[in-house]
Amino acid sequence: MWRPPVGLSLILSLCLFDLARAAPPEGTWLTQDGLAQVRIAPCAAKLCGVIVWLKRPLDKTSGLPRTDGFNPDPALRGRPMLGMPVIVGFTPVSPGHWAGGRIYDPDSGRTYDSKMTLLPSGDLKVEGCFLIFCQAQVWAPAS
Repeated sequence: MWRPPVGLSLILSLCLFDLARAAPPEGTWLTQDGLAQVRIAPCAAKLCGVIVWLKRPLDKTSGLPRTDGFNPDPALRGRPMLGMPVIVGFTPVSPGHWAGGRIYDPDSGRTYDSKMTLLPSGDLKVEGCFLIFCQAQVWAPAS
C-alpha cells in the first residue's frame, strides 16, 4: 500500500485544516447544553442566528410555547423563543474567526459582545463578553 511521504502528509493536513477553518459557520448548531439549536446564516453582509429547535419548547407552567420572558424590553417578552434571533452582526476578521457581533441569552435577558471561532474539530466556539468578563461555549454541528 502506497503512503505519501511524511512531509507531503503534513502539507496536505495543514491545507485541509486551513480550508476547514476558512469555512463559514453557516448551518445549524447544537448549543453546549444540548437544549437548543441555532441556525446561523447570512443577514445582509453579516452573520446572524435564530433558535430553530428547543429540547423543551413548552413552558412547564402554562404548557404554551416558551417565550422571551426575561427580555428587558416588556414589549418583547411575549415573542416566541422558536425563531427568535440570538446572534446578530458577526463579520469575518480572519479565516475561521468572526467578531463584532452580539449574542442574546434568553435565559437571562442579557446581550453580550461576542465572537466566534470555528475549531479544527468542526465545532464552533462562541464567546460572549461583558466588560472584561468572558464566557465561552462550544457548539457542535446539529445532525
